[in-house]
Amino acid sequence: MSKPHNNSNQLKYLSAYSPQVQTQIQTLLDQNKLGDFLLKKYPEQHSINNDKLLRDYVMDIKNRYLRKSSPLSKITYDKKIHVVNNALGLHTFVSRVQGSKLKSKNEIRISEMFKVAPEPFLEMIVVHELAHIREKNHDKAFYQLCEHMLPDYHQLEFEMRLYLTQLEFKGGIY
Repeated sequence: MSKPHNNSNQLKYLSAYSPQVQTQIQTLLDQNKLGDFLLKKYPEQHSINNDKLLRDYVMDIKNRYLRKSSPLSKITYDKKIHVVNNALGLHTFVSRVQGSKLKSKNEIRISEMFKVAPEPFLEMIVVHELAHIREKNHDKAFYQLCEHMLPDYHQLEFEMRLYLTQLEFKGGIY
């Protein structure tokens, strides 16, 4: 007889979802089927594996949806993000006074773990960080902007959380 799972502690990426959803995911994990589910839906990883390609990718999305928003001074993969911030990406906005002028910089950093991931998950994180250029808080306006840029944003966020759960408990699938 297997011991009962304490899902809320174990499935940290899914803690905001219902106990029923967590139980379903735990069952897939226990049966070693979560990776198969993800691979069936996302059979391959993207090829955006360096900072130059990431910059081109991010700028393409930004120019499509946020052309008039503040420029981005830095776009990079960051190997420290996940460990230090328990985050997947970061948008930073820095203001400095230089002489009599106020200079500002927007930076986007994506966790290096997303160098090996399906492209829709990378796109979801990029859209999330780009939305922060306009909307600083995770409020209704923020999520409306995310959905404007990526209509299936919430589904992708959920499936990306499944991917993170897979990585944590069973390891990589690509």
